Amino acid sequence: MPGTTLQDVIVPELFNPYVINRTMELSALVQSGIIVNNTEFDTLASQASPLVNMPFFEDLTGESEQVIEGKDLEDNKITSKKDVAAIIRRAKMWSATDLSAALAGSDPMQSIVTLVARFWERDMQKELISIMNGIFGTIPAGDSNNPPAETRLSSNLLDISGKSGSAANWSGSAFIDAEQKLGDAKAQLTGVVMHSATEAYLKKQNLIETVQPSNDVAFGTYQGKRVIVDDGCPVSGGVYTTYLFGNGAVALGNGNPVGFVPTETDRAKRKGSGVDYLINRKTMILHPRGIAFTNTNVAKTEGPSRTELADPSNWKPVYEPKQIRIVAFKHKLG
Repeated sequence: MPGTTLQDVIVPELFNPYVINRTMELSALVQSGIIVNNTEFDTLASQASPLVNMPFFEDLTGESEQVIEGKDLEDNKITSKKDVAAIIRRAKMWSATDLSAALAGSDPMQSIVTLVARFWERDMQKELISIMNGIFGTIPAGDSNNPPAETRLSSNLLDISGKSGSAANWSGSAFIDAEQKLGDAKAQLTGVVMHSATEAYLKKQNLIETVQPSNDVAFGTYQGKRVIVDDGCPVSGGVYTTYLFGNGAVALGNGNPVGFVPTETDRAKRKGSGVDYLINRKTMILHPRGIAFTNTNVAKTEGPSRTELADPSNWKPVYEPKQIRIVAFKHKLG
């Protein structure tokens, strides 16, 4: 389709919902159930405030009471706490040259939708890994007037990397110990996000099973949990971090606030014979349920950068540890 321009093929009213839906279709994190999207989260992500409240009710605790004629039952109130999510704002611009192959195809808008959706799918995984670095990061100790070093979600972290010899390496029993961080709630853990080197290590031992759904691409499982490979998973000095997730552990809201322009085309007339651009913007919630964003160290009122999402001082658990369906497992590879 020679001479086709971005303005010819991009219809913003159609393009943006296509990109959002295609991104979620492509995301293994969404398809596995780890990241959950619904209209309530979309509504929260559409608010003007950089922070939104995500209330939850605590589990009902205690024991039942014996029924005794004439005796009142104890009044047990359902209590609630406040979970707070940050609204994340991101944007990306591509020139027509970046999209030239797609423009030459038989259905250029759909081809560009897929390219853009794949970009946001990869970008969302990077965003999530930054958040994991934050909630499992350690705030260093200060002077004598400040508290000691603190790892925000230490209750859900298993680190065997400091052990001697092979005891520091990944093993099936160590993985079970990581699951046990959730106690009797460990059955909720359904997915594992790992570095490709960790996946290769397990494949060499024939420990990754391949599942081929009839209507989807094949994926691997380890001990019955879906494996998602991401080289953004931290690795330092031979120590790898693997994350275990449960269904709905992360909330995804695709926002559309008042005045928001998610998709538009532009043209730089002064650059040679002119350059066409496609601009795509995201306003979203990507929030680990039960870990409030404190906004302690955020420079811009519009919301946190990716570096600020990785800052542990910006996170504080508000759920009970077993209610937070996320575990970090630090290990070496043999």
